[in-house]
Amino acid sequence: MTTGNGLSVGIFVFDGAEELNVAGPYEVFTTWRERSALKPRVSTFSWDGRGVRLAQGLHMVPDGSADDVDPVQVLVHPGGPGIQRLVGDPTHLAWLHAMRARTPLLASVCTGSLAFAAAGLLAGRPATTHWDHVDELARLDPSILVDTETRFVDDGDVVTSAGVSAGIDMALHLVERLESAEVAEEVRRALQYEG
Repeated sequence: MTTGNGLSVGIFVFDGAEELNVAGPYEVFTTWRERSALKPRVSTFSWDGRGVRLAQGLHMVPDGSADDVDPVQVLVHPGGPGIQRLVGDPTHLAWLHAMRARTPLLASVCTGSLAFAAAGLLAGRPATTHWDHVDELARLDPSILVDTETRFVDDGDVVTSAGVSAGIDMALHLVERLESAEVAEEVRRALQYEG
């Protein structure tokens, strides 16, 4: 599921993911694809490729399974109420470790950072999450440098964003980082996003 230039973005979806955590970055990245010379591939995937029910009841059929989407250059992991199950799932945490080893850029939206923390991917790094979960993030790994002031934290190969709409800010930042400020501004204008 890659493009000719190899740039692909995969958004992991699961039961209980927050709708805007998924749809916000997806809208940014697909709008980017329409305006980009890079033409990144943007896809959604669940563990097994089956449909999921998001936090507010929206049903979603992803493009494929975790096996179908690999390799990706950017992995986006949303948050939402369903994250609690994933934080305690050794299979999911092992998968995140494996993805870390072969994915150049990991990005989380909202409480998606809790899964990264539980997998040990944020140890000693700056990170953020939804304001109501910063204590939980610190409990999962006290070595994390929790940032409660910013909407997203870019720490090179791992980018974390605060709650819900902050995922749109993060996605626009990634468009700028991966292509240009001019293209990111085109995307922002197309979405009429004032963030």
